[in-house]
Amino acid sequence: MDKVLGDKIPEFNKKQGGGGNVGLSGASFSLGDHRSKFEILVIILVAVVIIGGTELALLVMKVPQYVLPRPSLIVTALFTEWNFLWPHILITLYELLVGFTIGASIGFVLAAVITQFPFVEKIVTPYILLLVTTPMLALVPLLILRFGFGSEPRIIAVALASGPMVMINSATGFRRVDLAKIALARSFGASTLQIFTKIRIPMAMPMIIVGLMVGSIFGLLTTIGAEMVGGAEGLGNRLTYYSALIRMPQFFAIILILAVMGISIYVFFFWLGKKWASWEA
Repeated sequence: MDKVLGDKIPEFNKKQGGGGNVGLSGASFSLGDHRSKFEILVIILVAVVIIGGTELALLVMKVPQYVLPRPSLIVTALFTEWNFLWPHILITLYELLVGFTIGASIGFVLAAVITQFPFVEKIVTPYILLLVTTPMLALVPLLILRFGFGSEPRIIAVALASGPMVMINSATGFRRVDLAKIALARSFGASTLQIFTKIRIPMAMPMIIVGLMVGSIFGLLTTIGAEMVGGAEGLGNRLTYYSALIRMPQFFAIILILAVMGISIYVFFFWLGKKWASWEA
């Protein structure tokens, strides 16, 4: 059972030897040795070949830019439109951070409550399953009717999308705590609060961070989708705007920005896991 769980649950491995490994789905990069430099070089060369090959192929086949723009046009559009896109980037980040903070906080508190009080879990679980299985984008028009076209409907949608992910993973982590450690703490007179803060939270930290990572990615997707559904600001709205005008270089420039944001989320939480949960290795 441990092996099966280990295959499915992302782990944050602590540093070993000289530089430590940073891995995703079995791929590892050991910083500080010759092999890692060779791997990084290969990755860069592959990226150059893919981007250069795409540029050359589209140029030779004379594909119109409104069908599929060349990478050079996408990069050019990114720089020429940057001053115009920057305010929309800030709006998207604001909605994501505020909504995720609210959702993650509520999800973490609910995870702590349901693991301490089984009766509450029986009451809350059906509603959590309803939130997980219901696409939050379907609620955005209703939220717009209630709260208007400001950021509030999108923030609420992000909170509803990210909160359950944090709650489910955090609750799973709290339940995986070794009961022998809890029994030992109780034998020394530790209170329920002390056990929760000194044992349950640290031991569940890997799963908590995984929940935060998944919740933030779900929040980003919900933010973009909600901005496409309603509102006049944000990167999602710009996607709809450029798509309607068939300005594909600008459209794909926003896709590139969103890809960088998603990768940044993963890298941040991976670093956080290495810092706070490296003991799991």
